[in-house]
Amino acid sequence: MKKNINFALRCALLLSVFFTGFSCKNLDEQPFSFVSPETFSSSAAQVEASYAASLNHLWDYWSGYGYGYNPFRHDDQFVGGNLNIGADNGDGLWNVHYASIQSINGAIAAIKAGRVKGEDQETIDRLLAQGMFLRAHNYFMLVRMFGGVPLITDESPDPISNPMPRSSVSDVYSLIVSDLTFAASKLPLSWPDAPGKPTQGAAKGILAKVYLTMATFPLNETSNYQKAEQMAREVMESGKYWLVTDVVDVFKPENEYGPEMMWGYNSTSDDKTTDPQIWAPSVYGDGGWGDAAIDTTFEKSWPAQARKDAYLMTEWNGTHYSDFPEQTPFCKKFFFYISLDDFNGYASTANWPIIRYADVLLIYAEAANMANGGPTQQAVDAVNQVIDRANGYVENPLHPKMTTSMSQTEFDEAVIQERSWELVFENGDRWFDICRKRILDEVTTRPDYLANFSEDDYLFPIPEVDLELNELLEQNPGYSE
Repeated sequence: MKKNINFALRCALLLSVFFTGFSCKNLDEQPFSFVSPETFSSSAAQVEASYAASLNHLWDYWSGYGYGYNPFRHDDQFVGGNLNIGADNGDGLWNVHYASIQSINGAIAAIKAGRVKGEDQETIDRLLAQGMFLRAHNYFMLVRMFGGVPLITDESPDPISNPMPRSSVSDVYSLIVSDLTFAASKLPLSWPDAPGKPTQGAAKGILAKVYLTMATFPLNETSNYQKAEQMAREVMESGKYWLVTDVVDVFKPENEYGPEMMWGYNSTSDDKTTDPQIWAPSVYGDGGWGDAAIDTTFEKSWPAQARKDAYLMTEWNGTHYSDFPEQTPFCKKFFFYISLDDFNGYASTANWPIIRYADVLLIYAEAANMANGGPTQQAVDAVNQVIDRANGYVENPLHPKMTTSMSQTEFDEAVIQERSWELVFENGDRWFDICRKRILDEVTTRPDYLANFSEDDYLFPIPEVDLELNELLEQNPGYSE
């Protein structure tokens, strides 16, 4: 169910739709060192600076995904989602993704035009591959949130003077696949001096997830299951990634560039992420703010196991969450594994995972099951790696390992549930799984929330400011223009 909001209340966002432009062109003065769009990306360092700027839009202090989980509250994990989805839901993420794309497209255009000088072909190819990887990531997030969106590339005319309509979902995915395929062919296996950069394995891992999504709603192109299986298998057989042995250690700072974290948004001591207090209950340390709490029904559905203790905070200093002031559990992943001193100093250098090896194993298991008409032994082995670690490598009757005797449907549902537990609160993954599997009404357990359910809930609204500025855009069904 959707609600409209007053457009006038949001006029402050008029700076945004697609980008700010270069206002310096209108000045009478001619600064000696002025760098124009045509001359900016003339070195590898300048291209890298554009990519850093693109990521800064997405992962910034109190901006982007630094505080960007609110649009995904309507899944079955967060507290506060009631399926009464506001007309501004996701506006901030739309804006930062298009700002990011602007930075990337400028760099890609410069590379293709031959303006980057003094580098060998391998370096040029890797620069271009990084840009295509990042652009694909942005559009993959956008298309899953909003459906078809304006497809602005390095070859597009200025979107301010040449407004664009929404491209089809299929066309957006075509660009994503093309960009990631190129990235996977040109990116290195690793960057020894810059471990946070995208790699060949990260490109293949995200491409596997792209194919898996294309096999499900809304495209439902089931031939992509086999492509997802193949791409995930290539990651698994590369020998570059493996699960951190102890589930307690997965999100510790020393593993943020470890064998499981394939790619994500990076934080450093010089560029910290949003205060970790948003993830913590008020009883923790000098006091968390309780912004991102976990739904109690979700917590109670999670079987007792080592992973639950590692990923969720259900008690603190002997106090059960039912006696917290918030009366909800919390997600440990993003605050508990930094030092308490750093927490109390409002300092976090935690990274935000986008793709990790556990995700790839689960992608493979789901895709192989669906591509082969039932669970293969390889699919079972992949998901059981995740389950075995989750249980602390002991048999757990509350969460047994999967077998080839399961039906295709049973196995598929079990893998989706496994994704919910393993990837809890990570980058909207649960919301995207709910949408592509079309199960929102099934996982919404509260009758008062379910009363708000509509088939239109599977897409976020196109921002009203953009609709006002670009008459070629059309709103998603269920939202008022």
